This record gives sequence, C-alpha cells and structure tokens, in this order.
Amino acid sequence: MPDPLRDDIRLLGGLLGTVLKEAGGQSLLDDVERLRGLTIRAYGADDGGATLAEAAEVVAGFTPERAEQVARAFTCYFHLANLAEEYHRVRVLRARESDAASGVVIEDSLPQAFTQLAEEVGRDEALRRLGEIEFRPVLTAHPTEARRRAVSGAVRRISALVADRDTMRPGGTTLAENERRLLAEIDTMWRTSPIRAHKPSVLDEVKTAMGVFDATMFSTFPEVYRRLDDWLLDGEAGSVPPVARPFVHLGSWIGGDRDGNPNVTAEVTRQAATLAAEHALGALEKAAVETGRKLTLDEEGTPASAELKSLWQRMRQLSDELVTRAAADSPNEPHRAAVLAIAGRVAATRRRDADLGYREPEELVADLEVVQRSLVEAGAPRAAYGDLQRLVWQVQTFGFHLAELEVRQHSQVHAAALAEIDEKGIHGDLSERTVEVLDTYRALGAVQKRFGIRAARRYIVSFTQAPEHLAAVYRLAALAFEGSDDAPVVDAVPLFETFDDLENSVDILEAMLEFPEVQRRLAENGRRVEVMLGYSDSSKDVGPVAATLALHKAQSRIAEWAQRHDITLTQFHGRGGSLGRGGGPANRAVLAQPPHSVDGRFKLTEQGEVILARYGDPTIAARHIEQVAAATLLASAPTVEKRNADARERFAPLAAALDETSRAAFHGLVRSEGFPQWFAQVTPLEEVGLLPIGSRPAKRGLSVNSLDDLRAIPWVFSWSQARINLAGWFGLGTALRSAGEQPGGLEELQAAYREWPLFTTLLDTVEMGLAKTQEDIAAQYLALGDRDDLAQLVLGELRLTREWVLRVTGNEWPLANRRVLGRAVQLRSPYVDALSLLQVRALRALRSQGVSEGLTLDDGEWVDGGHKDRWQHLLLLTVNGVSAGLQNTG
Repeated sequence: MPDPLRDDIRLLGGLLGTVLKEAGGQSLLDDVERLRGLTIRAYGADDGGATLAEAAEVVAGFTPERAEQVARAFTCYFHLANLAEEYHRVRVLRARESDAASGVVIEDSLPQAFTQLAEEVGRDEALRRLGEIEFRPVLTAHPTEARRRAVSGAVRRISALVADRDTMRPGGTTLAENERRLLAEIDTMWRTSPIRAHKPSVLDEVKTAMGVFDATMFSTFPEVYRRLDDWLLDGEAGSVPPVARPFVHLGSWIGGDRDGNPNVTAEVTRQAATLAAEHALGALEKAAVETGRKLTLDEEGTPASAELKSLWQRMRQLSDELVTRAAADSPNEPHRAAVLAIAGRVAATRRRDADLGYREPEELVADLEVVQRSLVEAGAPRAAYGDLQRLVWQVQTFGFHLAELEVRQHSQVHAAALAEIDEKGIHGDLSERTVEVLDTYRALGAVQKRFGIRAARRYIVSFTQAPEHLAAVYRLAALAFEGSDDAPVVDAVPLFETFDDLENSVDILEAMLEFPEVQRRLAENGRRVEVMLGYSDSSKDVGPVAATLALHKAQSRIAEWAQRHDITLTQFHGRGGSLGRGGGPANRAVLAQPPHSVDGRFKLTEQGEVILARYGDPTIAARHIEQVAAATLLASAPTVEKRNADARERFAPLAAALDETSRAAFHGLVRSEGFPQWFAQVTPLEEVGLLPIGSRPAKRGLSVNSLDDLRAIPWVFSWSQARINLAGWFGLGTALRSAGEQPGGLEELQAAYREWPLFTTLLDTVEMGLAKTQEDIAAQYLALGDRDDLAQLVLGELRLTREWVLRVTGNEWPLANRRVLGRAVQLRSPYVDALSLLQVRALRALRSQGVSEGLTLDDGEWVDGGHKDRWQHLLLLTVNGVSAGLQNTG
C-alpha cells in the first residue's frame, strides 16, 4: 500500500477507535478489536477453519445490541477506508495531470487514443471522427446504493478534511484543528443511523442525482473538453476557436422508468423533468452571471461589434428594464452588459416568462456566439474563448433540460392496455393502469412542449419479443392524443434481454423498419436508430458466460443489420456496476466490442452506487469520462477492429463450446426443483427487499416461486452479500475444464486469454468476483438451507472456476497480476468476513434455527421471543456494511 494511503487509513482508523471508546467504552473497542484480530488471522489460515470458528463463537456471544454496535463500527471503518482510497486515487490522477502538462501522454487518455488513431487513418480523418464521438451515460435509480445520503454527506466532509492535510505543515495548530474536526465528523457518522427510516420516493431519487449534477457534472464536463482542446491546439488553446466539441450527453431513467415501479406515474415524470430543468437553468444562470461579471473590458479598448449592438437593441425591445439594469451594472463595458442581459433572459426562461425567456438552448448559444465574435473582432480572443467558451459548452451539453428523460415500460403492460382499449373503446371505463399508460404519453407531450424534443423522446420497451411490442408504442401514442397536433415525437427503443430475445433481435428490427412511424423518424433524424441490450436478465436467464457470448453475437449481427440499411446505430448497454450485471471497467468493455458496433457512439446505464463512485469527485469523473471517450474513439481504429474480428473468427469453435457447456451447468443449478426457495433461504434475499434503498419493489410478486418472479438486482445483490458472487461466474469452471481437457485445450484457452479481448475481459472480471468470494464464509450461508446437494454443487463449481481461471490466466491467486487492486481486496476481506459472520448469525435467527436466538416453540412453530426486530435490524446493518466493504455489490 502506498505510504500516503497507509497513513490516511491509520489516522482514520485510530480516530474511529477513539470515537468507539468514547461512545461505548473500552469494552466495545475491545470487542471490535478481538473480532478484527481473529478474522485477520483466519484469512487464508491453514488451520481447518479453527480460527474462523473461534471468531464465530465471539459473534455468538454478542447480545443483539452489542452485535449492532460492532456491525456499525466495521461499516464506519469501510466508509473511512473507501474515502481514503478514493482520495488517494485523486492524488495519483493529479500527479498524472502534472505529467501530462509536461508533455507525457497518459495511458487510456484521449490524446493517446487520438495519436494512435491518427497514425492509422491520418490526422484529418482522426479529427473528423473525434468531432463525431458520443458518450451517453444514463443515470438510473436502480436500488444498489445502500448508503444513506446523510452518510454520504459525512463522507464528503471527512474526505475534504483528509485532503486539507496534504497542504498543512505537521505540528501546526491547523493540523490539530483538522484532527479535532475529523473526530467530530467521524463521531457524527458513528451516531448517524446507516439505514433510512423510509424508502425514498422517486422524486427523492431525482434529487439525489441532481446533487451529483450540482456538485461535479456541470463544472467537470466542460473541463474535459477544455483539456482536450489544450492538447489539440497546444499553445494556441484559448486564443482561437476550439476544436473540441461537447460529446457527453446525459440521460436519465429516474422518474421515467416505470417498468415494475408503480410509484413512477405520469405526474412524477412531469415533476422529474421540471426538477432537472430547474437545476440546469439555475446553474446556467449562475454561470452566465459569473462569466459576465468578469468581462470588464471597456468600450475604448474593446469596442462592441455592429452585430453585438444589434443584439443589444433586440434585447432592449424584449425588456428595456433588463438592458437598462445590465448597462447600469456595466458602465462602458458592452460585453459585460450583454452577457449579464443574457443571464437575465436565462433567469426569465427558468421563471417561465415566455416573452423574455429563450425558447430553446440553441437560441442562447447563438447569442453567446455573437458576444464571442465581437470580442474576437475587437482583438480579445482570449476573453472570447475562455470562460465564455466554457459557458457555451455547458449550454450545448445540458441544454435547458439537463438530461434526456427516458421512459421505460414492459411490453406486456402495453399489450394489456391495447387489449382493454380494443374491448371497451378509448372513451370506455378503462382501468387505472391503462389510463396511466395513456397519461404517460401526455406527460411526454407536456415535457416536449415546455423543454423541447431533446428533453424526452425515447421510449424503451422492456422484453421486446416481437415487432408488435414496438408497434404498440406508436399506436398508444396516437390513441392518447386521437390525432391531435400536440402528440409528442416518440422513438421506440427495443430492449432485448433474454437469450431468445437476443437471438431474434435482427428479425424484430427488420420488421420495425416497415412501420411508417419509424420511416418518418429515419427521414427526420438522419437515419439514426437506438437498440438496447439487457445484461442483467440475460445473465439470469442462461448464466454469465452464455449471456456474455450471446450479447457479443447479437451486437455483431445488429451492427451488420445497421450497415445493410445505411443506419447510424447506437447500441445502448444496460450494464450494472457488479460483475453479474455486466460490470467492470467500461473502457475495456468498449474496446472488446465487435467491429462497427461502436463506431464512435457508446451509451450505457450508470446505476446505483456506480453514479457516486464515477461522478462523485470531479477529478475521478473527468478521468472516467476521458477513459470511456478514448475507448469509444479507438474502438473503430483499423487495428482494433481487425483484432476483434480475427479473434471472433479464430475462437468461434471455443465460444460455441463454452456457451453450450456453461449454459447446461447453469441450468443444472437454477432449474433444480426447489432452487428459488432454497436461494431465498441461504441468502438475505427477502431482507434485501426490506432495505429502504429504492422506490422500486425488489420482486414482481409476493414470493419467489421462480427466478422469473425475481428482479436481476436482488439476484446479484443477494449472492454478493452471501460472499459467493454466484451470478458472475457459475458455469464458467465447468466450461473451462471441458474445453481445457481436450488435446491442446489449455493452450487454446491461454491463447484466447492473450488474443481475444472479449474473453480477456470476461476472465478478468470473473477473477475480480472470485477475489471477493470467501468459501468458508459462503459455506456457512449455504448451510442455512436444507439442500446439501445444491450447496455442494455451488461450492464445487466455485473451486473448479477458481482453479481453471488461474490456470488460464497463469496467476497464483486471483488478481495476482493486478498488484494494487489485488492487495486492496486482500486487506479488506477479513473486515468483510467479520460483518458476514454477524450477518450469518442474524440470518440463522431469522430462519428460526433455535431457541437460543430469542425464538420460542409454540405448537410446533418457532415464534419471536422478542428479538426478531433486533435481528432484522442487525441484518440490514450488515447489508450496508458488506456493501461498503465489497463496493460493487448490486
């Protein structure tokens, strides 16, 4: 561990110890330290599990109250360790930025990608492609962020204090004051309940996302463009028109994703769009005021152009009061006055003053460009292309709507609504759900009328399994408005999720092209089509290996379909943060895509805890955006496309074998009789559903009788909590062994790992999942069930997968070739083990395993003896702690 990081963790850990001693006495600290010491000794110990058993005995001796205190202590430790690691990453990135300023090209950066692409296709072609790249992150409210906003706030404050220490002199009073404030903040974190009292509403989730926009996105996105421009233009940057073009376009499902979430209504969609617009316009107004106030260039040295004077007169006609006030604030400073008047018009737009406000963001950009041209004409290009250009980029990036709100609904909901309308008529006594479906389109119309078509036009159809499921979107839109001119512009986006859906995707897309509504949109939008691919349900359907291969194959076939029809395609990846939901480094995933499936455009969901992890800190956010953009640019380089195409062809027989064998192994487990009930018994599935972390229900029915009843998030979340991570690897070990035991099979697998980017990415992310498993702990969860056959099947496949992944990668232990990451996981694991032991005890009590856990026998059934609520609360506390320790859980 780097010394600065080690020092930070030691400091924060020591301060936490002080807080624990002050809050609970020496005995609490002793209990925490005793359990910590045992789990550290037990980690990797070759003692037949004796030390781990001793740790379990310590946990068994805790009262429910003490167990809760210990769980909170370990959870607080993980929050502190996480913020220390995040800040150290910021340290490293800032050091790299210093290197970049000295001319060093940073790995996975846009300059590196552009340089490589220019060498292959020429600088002019590379510049053209750079000008066309698109990165579209879509924020979702999927409930995988277990941390409360109150805790997140404490984390941010502590992180800022840790950062302050880097600029303080040791031994000074300021350092002592810093430590005192750290103690106070850690004490506050310790005393803050980690569990929300109530489930967040949809609008609460919108506000959480808006907080990230306010804190980092609004200011960080243009900084990425600026750094690229600095590199492309070198010494001329800031004095000539920029080369960099805004390429990040934010989307959001929060307030629009109604698939399985009855809390997302048409009214909520309207409110979500309004909230986002208020934040966007408020931020633009503030930025315009700040930019204008800096333009203190006087009329004599920097005269206004005729074009600017004309703009000034037009604004006077709109509001004499506005321009008079701006002129009074800026005597003899025409450019300052103009930008302040523009800021006033932005404020009027926010207030919905139709006479004075801007109708669309392009009108605002046009006014700002008038000011820029006037400054250039007056000999002040640096004023034109400095802060003013930053404001232009912000308007171009966020518009007045901040993020395009996307609607999602299940295909069967549409089918049921149409069936009812066909039976009763559009003016009949329709059910509440059908009325809500129609009202959704009316909400889209209202949003577009106020904020423009860009604000909300995509309508994603979950479980698109036939062309009729897309046709239903357009038919319902027509029914909702009955031919009115107010009908919104709608683009139906198919979401292919299951294995069969992926196989049938091209046939469905072919039929879609015949729809007159689609033909009309193609003519209007330059023949652009979007297709979404679901990672979560496909993995739950056929297992992670077969799903990965099926998704890759589908992307290739869809890309070929788009080329045949001269369509500009965007493939939208429904990736989650965890391995079982398509997680892993996004930039590496982009570079592993089939030829022409990216072509300069990459769109993905940013879910749950991933949003804060990637965008919570401005330095990390800028690095993430640049890495993904670099990969998006480089994915279409001839060498990258050739490598992927050659590897796909060469390893096609291996892919087929891995697909068939892994799928059979996966189905052998999940299709076993009683598997869904057993799964609910050996993991905290039901309790995860009780966590108030999201507005959407965890499952589709009241109980889990089949995996179809279960959403992908709790499927993955529960297995990660049980320290098995089964959703990310099951079936791979059997498939690798089957292929590897063939003549020359191991060598072929090793060659695939070296030469086939898709296979490399798959094994590397599985290796990450394996590093976070703990077999001895997992066995304790599996023992909660009454199916030893299933337990042994899972543990056997875990051992097989670990063995064969390491044989193929050549590593001695998981992540051995990724020293920093591997060491970090090793250091965390014993602490997670402590929380897992506490969680197993709570689960054992809740599964009614004995009188000693506060349960009594009544007429042959165990009933609560007064502790059930405490055990449930303990379990929810440990879910928060394990999530913080493992980080990518959902």
